Amino acid sequence: PGDGDLLALTVDDGVNSEVVRAYTQFAKDTGVRLTYFVNGVYDSWTENLEMLRPLVDSGQIQLGNHTWSHPDLTSLTKEQVSQQLTRNDEFLKKTYGIGAKPYWRPPYAKRNAAVDAVAADLGYTVPTLWSGSLSDSTLITEDYIVQMADKYFTPQAIVIGHLNHLPVTHVYPELVDTIRSRNLRTVTLNDVFLKTP
Repeated sequence: PGDGDLLALTVDDGVNSEVVRAYTQFAKDTGVRLTYFVNGVYDSWTENLEMLRPLVDSGQIQLGNHTWSHPDLTSLTKEQVSQQLTRNDEFLKKTYGIGAKPYWRPPYAKRNAAVDAVAADLGYTVPTLWSGSLSDSTLITEDYIVQMADKYFTPQAIVIGHLNHLPVTHVYPELVDTIRSRNLRTVTLNDVFLKTP
């Protein structure tokens, strides 16, 4: 995103409350700016509200819409797609007092013209994919996560990670070292693209 030295680190889902808590503490401790793509169905988003809210309010952590419960949207009716995005949107507004528009991330990166049209009608005009991945949606080793960071933490990258499994919480120093050694600046999507209204 943007010019030069910017890295957008985006982390998804929220299956594991402990991982959401650890990522949020990581942001507090290091100043790293993050975008979380939230599935509101997971308890982690209410369990960590008190810790997360100040960072959301300050803009250090941005929240995006990843649908309510992470279905493959291309397998749903238009009404079901709308419900997935709207229910999550309402959850974010009620819980965090913020809207996520225009940013949404289709689960499994699965989308088509019909899904995009429903999303756009709801104000979700920016389907947010990624250029690199920590590959940690499933349980992998800490070493592999560090290898993926080494490969994909590059200028102008949007990198996806996940708030689901504990290994990533053990390699934050290595992630920070990679960011700093490459003189990268972490940004949220709002920092460089459209601002959420």
